[in-house]
Amino acid sequence: MASARRPIRVLVAKPGLDGHDRGAKVVAAALRDAGMEVIYTGLHQTPEMIVQAAVQEDVDVVGLSILSGAHLTLFPRVKQLLLKAGRDDVLVTGGGIIPPEDMEALRQQGIGRLFGPGTSTSELVKYIDEWAAEHVSA
Repeated sequence: MASARRPIRVLVAKPGLDGHDRGAKVVAAALRDAGMEVIYTGLHQTPEMIVQAAVQEDVDVVGLSILSGAHLTLFPRVKQLLLKAGRDDVLVTGGGIIPPEDMEALRQQGIGRLFGPGTSTSELVKYIDEWAAEHVSA
């Protein structure tokens, strides 16, 4: 990350009823270790709660961790609510158990790159850093 740029602000969220947050916590720690400012919302967040937190915290990136199978509903809902809040500048990305064809369908709806189990945290950090270099001003 360029030293002249302010830290990238990332909200890590667990939407829906999924109760497994180990991966989200690992990702949050890795992003923090890479110099990003990370807000972790905890479990059982609604899309509305996530977007409210994203707007209040003025984040650059929302990272959703979804293992429940509700990704085709939850990712687009968060994106729609961000747009409605006037935050079309926020990257919505994330990961979980998401089939490749669903990843492509979500990408076509404006969702950023999605990551599956076993992805190295350095790959995620690199993706967010590269996105921020193009989209986040100092």
